[in-house]
Amino acid sequence: MGNKGDKMTSDSVSTAEKIVQKLQKLGDISSKKMFGGHGIFIDKSMFGMIDSKGVVFFKVDEKLKLELNEYGSKPHSKMPYSSIPNEVLDSENLIEWAEKSINLIKNK
Repeated sequence: MGNKGDKMTSDSVSTAEKIVQKLQKLGDISSKKMFGGHGIFIDKSMFGMIDSKGVVFFKVDEKLKLELNEYGSKPHSKMPYSSIPNEVLDSENLIEWAEKSINLIKNK
């Protein structure tokens, strides 16, 4: 989730707990410790991740990546995920962004 050798921080742990709680109305949302961060799952399929510093990323395709970039989202350096800006994390738009990412994994 982060860079090789990164250690998980309390920011990553608390962010994972908050994201899982905020997204519960979408279904079976869970997190799992992975590579110094967390994977965020719905029904055991990963659609998001939190790096070791607590930054939240959702899975994107090229279309969704361009849409999210308009809001200041940044791509993950190694994977097809884009960051979720803090103002979105604290808004109702978080649900909408999560649903778009979840639809990508469900429509494979």
